Amino acid sequence: MSPPSLSSSLTQAGAYPETAPKSAAESEAAGEPGSHHAGARRYAPRRLPAGMRLLGPLIALLAWEGAARLGWLSPSTLSAPSQALATAARMFADGELLPHLLASATRAYGGLLLGIVAGVALALAAGLTRTGEALIDGLVQIKRAIPTLALIPLAIIWLGIGEAMKVFLIFTSVLVPIYINTHAALKGMDIGHIELAQTLGLTRGEFIRKVALPGALPGFFTGLRLAVALCWTALVVLELINTQTGIGYLMNRARDWGQTDIIVVGIMIYAALGLASDAVVRLLESRALSYRRTLGS
Repeated sequence: MSPPSLSSSLTQAGAYPETAPKSAAESEAAGEPGSHHAGARRYAPRRLPAGMRLLGPLIALLAWEGAARLGWLSPSTLSAPSQALATAARMFADGELLPHLLASATRAYGGLLLGIVAGVALALAAGLTRTGEALIDGLVQIKRAIPTLALIPLAIIWLGIGEAMKVFLIFTSVLVPIYINTHAALKGMDIGHIELAQTLGLTRGEFIRKVALPGALPGFFTGLRLAVALCWTALVVLELINTQTGIGYLMNRARDWGQTDIIVVGIMIYAALGLASDAVVRLLESRALSYRRTLGS
């Protein structure tokens, strides 16, 4: 007789209903448990339509543009958004901006990818084994307390002032939130799921693939959103250190010549890349965790 599958066991345990559930209206009318989901809609805000999160930044840009046109802001102090956009279009047309943009993106996403892989691997090792937690968790907590800026002198001595140093420091910045949040999610898993996996006789690999990784996804995505923000923050600082390419290099050079429009272009690019990266993470999170009923959904 073959052992029961994971889905059939969950059905017998009551995790998956055998029949189609009643609608929220029917449950609420019958006074059944679970009808609170329908009532909760009266208190929960409706989900924002796509693009509505840009309303605040757009209002700020309009106020900024208005202040510049009214003469409240001097171009030598802060260029208007329209002037910065015109400068960005000219730099793109001249082929000046794209190589620096690609250099910055390569550094940021290279360090981010390495940090994600290492953070998840370390979180699994520390979250699922006592030896791993004893060896890893303390070291990551120490790194958590050390600012990235404090590691710059050592990183320069070890790796020089080239690309490896920048990617390494972005990697160390990104690793911490990925590890912390994924590790916390693993430690917070329902013990019932672990006992069920033991009852079904899952191997170590099957347990990690079918129970541990899905259970850690909410924490992982929380850490990923923080990591994306940190990778761009670290990049801004690192590109001001003896670089010949990158958005930070353009901003540093523009500072020497008092070109506030180019500085604003750099700030806008960093902001746009950060928002786009966060939007991608939000989309992946909504797809991967579509089964969850939350206030935001």
